[in-house]
Amino acid sequence: QVQLVESGGGLVQAGVSLRLSCAVSGLTFSTWVMAWFRQSPGKEREFVAATSGSGMLTRYADSVEGRATISRDNAKNTVYLQMNSLKPEDTAVYYCAAGLKIGQRSTDFNAWGQGTQVTVSS
Repeated sequence: QVQLVESGGGLVQAGVSLRLSCAVSGLTFSTWVMAWFRQSPGKEREFVAATSGSGMLTRYADSVEGRATISRDNAKNTVYLQMNSLKPEDTAVYYCAAGLKIGQRSTDFNAWGQGTQVTVSS
């Protein structure tokens, strides 16, 4: 079975940093594009960042450009999202996703984790 398990979320104050992790099993990790999305209550799922199988290509949403870094360790089958200078508007459930190409649509991704909650207080 393909499994994606996010971790690292929590309650933090604005301005601090957080690193989310996503452990992946059940697929050939290095061949898959990995991405992070986020979703707040009552809102659509929003693209955050994506990286190619090699990690050499990345894409970021404008809302996190300059504050977020997506990376992956293919030896550990793990993808990370480093978020700096967190803002209250970053509060959301963050989801890890796997897909075949770098895209910004949720439909571009086939496998999803259950999410990890990030809450940023002002």
